[in-house]
Amino acid sequence: MKDILICVAGATPQIVTETIYALSRNIPPVFIRELYIITTSYGKQLIADTLIRRNILTQLIEEYKLPQIRFDEDCLIVIKGRDGAPLQDIRDNEENEAAGDIITGFIREKAGDATTRLHCSIAGGRKTMGFYLGGALQLFGRPWDKLYHVLVRPEFEGNPEFFYPPKEPELIPCRMPDGTVKKMTTDMAGVQLAELPFIRLKEKLLLGSNSFRELVRQGQEGIDTALVQESLKVNLCDRVLEIGDKTIEFTPMELSLYLILIDQKLNHCQYPDRKYCLECVDCYISIRCLMGRDALNALVAWYEKIFGKNSLKGKELYEKYRERGGVPSKILRQTISKVRRKIADGICDKNLTPIYTIASAGSYGSKQYGLKLEKGKVVIE
Repeated sequence: MKDILICVAGATPQIVTETIYALSRNIPPVFIRELYIITTSYGKQLIADTLIRRNILTQLIEEYKLPQIRFDEDCLIVIKGRDGAPLQDIRDNEENEAAGDIITGFIREKAGDATTRLHCSIAGGRKTMGFYLGGALQLFGRPWDKLYHVLVRPEFEGNPEFFYPPKEPELIPCRMPDGTVKKMTTDMAGVQLAELPFIRLKEKLLLGSNSFRELVRQGQEGIDTALVQESLKVNLCDRVLEIGDKTIEFTPMELSLYLILIDQKLNHCQYPDRKYCLECVDCYISIRCLMGRDALNALVAWYEKIFGKNSLKGKELYEKYRERGGVPSKILRQTISKVRRKIADGICDKNLTPIYTIASAGSYGSKQYGLKLEKGKVVIE
């Protein structure tokens, strides 16, 4: 697995070499193979002058015999404004949001490669840049991706003479807390790497936007939905749905149709490893499918579970629609409308009704029908 370091940085390129050094001294050591730095146009110039043209990065690699690191000016990701122009600095709300979107998009792209492991450092740049980098890793980070902050003694922090502790300690001028300048040896810098724990949401949320603000909104909505939903219990004998303390009575046809949609969610999910459904509608089915013979057989099977196999109810339903090859669309649409009305009347909560009712997706003539309810919230008795 290839280890990639992604940093946010501005006027302190030191944090990049300090992080690479600290990772290489880790137990077990981590050897970076690719380096990307997200910065401003001013930061790009300063970082290129320092790490590339002054060969500071090459010196670190050679001194500590590290593997070669792919890094050139193309690896400097410059934040751009809404007009596409590179930003010299990040000073207002609009520029902050632009930075968040670029950082998030970059992390999303890199996290899409399963052969890489991301090491992200929030030590440099504006504080909001570090926040966005951590937030992006929460949204798209995999179990093996890491988040860090690099720590050094205050006298060495941002010191233009210090980039990493050389093997042979050197005396360099350092500014003391009282403002005076004093020479200190580089072995006193105390470079440490703090690994920061974070919640990984990638496999738990369905996120579609490229905007950090919109991604946060979608994520919060998904979490709220998962927490708010009451379990739905289907009582076959009494032909009722139980949602919290609400009980909703259905006819056999209404309940059987609803159960077909539950079965779609539980047993025909295209993403069985995904814990939450959220806005996914890939298990929804069309009226055409519900009109077919397979759907008729499914309705009959549910009738037999409701009334028992010795009942003639299932056979009567089959004979009623056998010659037509299934239940006509008009009957299905009427049944869907009745189910929707009963659920709306039974729950009496406009915020919760959409979760439990029969939902639709798609345009007129090609609509698909299903349930928004999370699959982990369904119990059939």
